[in-house]
Amino acid sequence: MPLTDLQRIARQKDTPFLTRLWRALVPLKSVVSFMNTGAHPDDETSEMLASLGLDRGLDLSYACSTRGEGGQNVMGREAGALLGILRTAEMEQGAEALGLRLYWLSETPDDPIFDFGFSKSGVETLRNWGHERTLKRFVDILRAERPDIICPTFLDVPGQHGHHRAMTQAAEEAMALAADVGYKHSDLPPWQVAKMYLPAWSGAGQSYDDDLPPPPATIELSGRGRDPATGASFFQLGEQSRAFHKSQGMGRWVPHGSEHDWPLHLKICNVPDGAVSLEAGLASTLSDLDGGPALANAQSEMDAALAAFPDATAILKHASTALAELRLGAATLAPGQRHKVARKQGQLAKLIRIAAQVECHAWLGKDVLGPNDQATVHTQIDRGNAEKLDVSINLPEHWEGDLASIRTLGAPVSDPYPARHLPDEPEAPCLKVGIVTHGVSSETLVPFDIAPSILPEKSATLSPASTVVNPAAQRKVLQIGLSDLRPVGTNVSLDVPDRWSVVRTDQGFEIAAPEFVEAGLFKAKLFLDARPGQSVQPVTRDDLPSRALCLPSEVSVRVVDAGTTAARIGYIGGGNDRVDDWLRRLGLNVAGITTSDLESETALARFDTIVIGIFAMKTRRDLFAALPLLHRWILDGGTLVTLYHRPWDNWLPDTTPPARLEIGQPSLRWRVTDQNAEVKVLEPDLPLLNTPNVIEKDDWAGWHKERGLYFAKSWDAAYVPLLEMADPGEAPHKGSLLAAEIGKGRHVHCSLILHHQMEKLVPGAFRLMVNLVTPRSLKPDD
Repeated sequence: MPLTDLQRIARQKDTPFLTRLWRALVPLKSVVSFMNTGAHPDDETSEMLASLGLDRGLDLSYACSTRGEGGQNVMGREAGALLGILRTAEMEQGAEALGLRLYWLSETPDDPIFDFGFSKSGVETLRNWGHERTLKRFVDILRAERPDIICPTFLDVPGQHGHHRAMTQAAEEAMALAADVGYKHSDLPPWQVAKMYLPAWSGAGQSYDDDLPPPPATIELSGRGRDPATGASFFQLGEQSRAFHKSQGMGRWVPHGSEHDWPLHLKICNVPDGAVSLEAGLASTLSDLDGGPALANAQSEMDAALAAFPDATAILKHASTALAELRLGAATLAPGQRHKVARKQGQLAKLIRIAAQVECHAWLGKDVLGPNDQATVHTQIDRGNAEKLDVSINLPEHWEGDLASIRTLGAPVSDPYPARHLPDEPEAPCLKVGIVTHGVSSETLVPFDIAPSILPEKSATLSPASTVVNPAAQRKVLQIGLSDLRPVGTNVSLDVPDRWSVVRTDQGFEIAAPEFVEAGLFKAKLFLDARPGQSVQPVTRDDLPSRALCLPSEVSVRVVDAGTTAARIGYIGGGNDRVDDWLRRLGLNVAGITTSDLESETALARFDTIVIGIFAMKTRRDLFAALPLLHRWILDGGTLVTLYHRPWDNWLPDTTPPARLEIGQPSLRWRVTDQNAEVKVLEPDLPLLNTPNVIEKDDWAGWHKERGLYFAKSWDAAYVPLLEMADPGEAPHKGSLLAAEIGKGRHVHCSLILHHQMEKLVPGAFRLMVNLVTPRSLKPDD
């Protein structure tokens, strides 16, 4: 489908002609290539990269190991692979803003290289990822991109995130292997990276706590100056890129005058006299390459094009002549330099298209296609100042067609985890635009206005995809919705476990567990026309291109005797967890608390227990304003349960909780990342750990990702620590679960990641959560 008029207007406003023209000119300044490396989307050093790329013209790339599947999501409830897809799309937009060529070590949602949660050890991380696979992917990326310089974002020091440490260690190892002709795990030609720099600044802050000081600075890169096209500082342009990481809450305003330089430590140098500056010992311009006078002429023409800004007519003439000279000189280059000229040819072709004001837009009659489908192609072409213009369609394998229509011929389902994103080399299908200007031909690829997706020919969605049966609550009949059936009329059936029954309903299916059902994990699988069904889980946000995760269509059912309570439970969510849904599925009486409820003592008095979800103190302003009323409700006998919050989530130690409770930071020091860490119960006789469920050793088994984070650091004497746990080799923490008698009521603060464990159907999490919301005195029963 086409963009709407308002979307086109917004795109034009955000990318004015002179800005696009200058952005296309800047890369002509240099042939030096610089690769930043990190473990997660948002690990890139955006402000420094903006200065290097948008000011000095370096060819930028970023190698990222994971998709950030285990990170926080401050905008929604996407988690796991769905969050990985979302953060991949965000990272691609951030890369576009910087002209950053993006590569991923992780290739699929089930890749062993994934964001498995916080780690404190690089060795542990590489063991989980697979050390050999990590190096193979890294070597392939280095050999494909061929950077002159690599620079990790973080140091490999104690107190730093283990994923960051692993990528810094792997960068040095992969640099050596990429140049090794005897390395057997890559089919690409060897490549010798010239230099490796490390940050000469500390990575300590709210989250991390580097134990060792940074290495001494060898050089300092200027972070100062302003972009001539926009007037923004390069720090501000870096933050414009960073702001695309919305699910991480990134992006900050940097006032003019507050910029700083970037100290770097030269760790490895494979070129003579390379320590003086970033480019020292490297070919900096085309004139420095062994291409004879033609390359020198090309550089002169590119310099003239830069000097001619903003005169598009003069720029077009110089760029066309530069491309012709570049082609003459390319044939004489050594193999190790040809990629630099090829990249420069692509940059000149893009500049020519922009300077000639050639505008090409294309879209399909429908954005979602099946593996065997067809669609009409629509185009809007403005030839601008091109002497000749030839526009055709560039199609991937298993597609055929032309500018009138296309057909898919058994095309694979679209990949939500693309292995790379190259801003000037869009993936097919796209337009191929051939231009002749000043007698010189050039060719560029232009992406469709909206990239089409290929989805399975037959699919349907079961909801919920995972649920729980709690025999104690007598809830053994599950209503499973069936939606998004494609194509309409497909025969559907649901295969359920032995002794379970299933009935087709207007909305989907009704599944009944046996009268006496044992604890365990059960699967109900959907069949479409007698073949295993696929579900399509869309990942959509107004500011991002739509993507989807395709998985087997099935429902996972955890049967766990979690006990029950007659308590009337109110839930205040920040939109980042589904704890209220899980409590309802356990058979408990749960209602959402509205803004008007938070303004009324009478409304709050309806509830015996109130649960505040993760981050809600920050995301629910009405909640923060209602704290005095909520504190009075506790004094009158209410039970408040707060799930983990960060120190900056409006958690003021002396005023947010009903009694003083301080959350520790940096977070690395106040969390237990080992999901199997031994848990010691400090107060085994308290009703909180015995009613209605006796919490035992088995309840701590099978946890996923980690035990908890943002543990309390200090607290009022009213609070009783209930648990003790630690990561290997570290002192134990007692701030994961605290409870206090407050007047006639009580406050329970839980930093265990129970919301995540319930999503993973961990039995002990359900049992402990029911205990937390059951109002009982903290005093042991007589």
